[in-house]
Amino acid sequence: MSRSWRRTGFFLLGVGAVGAVLALVLRDQVERHRRNLFSPNAFRRLAAIRHLTGEPASIDAVTLLRDFTAWEPRPILRGQASSVLARMEAELREREADA
Repeated sequence: MSRSWRRTGFFLLGVGAVGAVLALVLRDQVERHRRNLFSPNAFRRLAAIRHLTGEPASIDAVTLLRDFTAWEPRPILRGQASSVLARMEAELREREADA
């Protein structure tokens, strides 16, 4: 095998390995943010809400946010979660109407 093909193979193998590690890290971050939604620390809960703001709407996320809004003692955090919840519910209704 020529030297350039070998380099190309190693490069593609490296890109694949980096992609796999990145996918694992992203999945871990999503799980961590979901766990932090019910953290005793209000700043972690706020960060978790902000993280969910960027996520696409899903039934799991809507259920999680409904539970959170019923549980959250702070009105400010409860209000932010309610606005994210309303957006996600509207997005799911829109998807359902399009189907």
